Amino acid sequence: MNNCGDSVVVAQPLFQVEGQGSIPMSSLQLHIQEIPVEEAVSMNELWHSRLPVITNPYSAHTICFGAVYKNCFFASAIWTDPIARSYNGTGRLELRRFAIANSAPKQTASRMLSIMTKIIRKKFPEIWMLISYQDTAVHKGTIYKASGWEVGGQKKNIKSGWNSRKRNDMQSSADKIRWEKKISSCQVAVSSKKEQIEYEQYELAL
Repeated sequence: MNNCGDSVVVAQPLFQVEGQGSIPMSSLQLHIQEIPVEEAVSMNELWHSRLPVITNPYSAHTICFGAVYKNCFFASAIWTDPIARSYNGTGRLELRRFAIANSAPKQTASRMLSIMTKIIRKKFPEIWMLISYQDTAVHKGTIYKASGWEVGGQKKNIKSGWNSRKRNDMQSSADKIRWEKKISSCQVAVSSKKEQIEYEQYELAL
């Protein structure tokens, strides 16, 4: 891939600067499609305001999306199985990163969430709940509220994960809100309250 600046809109197969192509006037003009993990990771590095780095974006249910207009990407999203082991195998899928170019039209995030949910429901019928984490220092959770997500929990920053694992310093030290979206009635619960507590502690170190 080729990139041409700090505020890059990505095209297939090449990167293009935002000014080199047309800018969509409406989010309805964007085509939401699956994209390779590597492309999504590269776009996240360019556009994500707080979490440009993502560790281990591969899992059994990894799926990535891009929002495209006239061969240029204006947003990307990376979904994987939840990082914490206590949620693995419970039918949950985590939105690990959601990065949008500054030139993307209004409502891009809401439209992407809606279409991604439909695609995930069809591709992974075993997934019954979507989860995502809001960084309270820079976001208000507006896109989740507008898309019918509900608050599943709020946790203070604990600055570290499980003592049994060596972790890198957190990219964001802000408190986090967990948002949830139920997309199916096929529910699989976390196996125990203890594991739920461990999960909440571990995920804050991501």
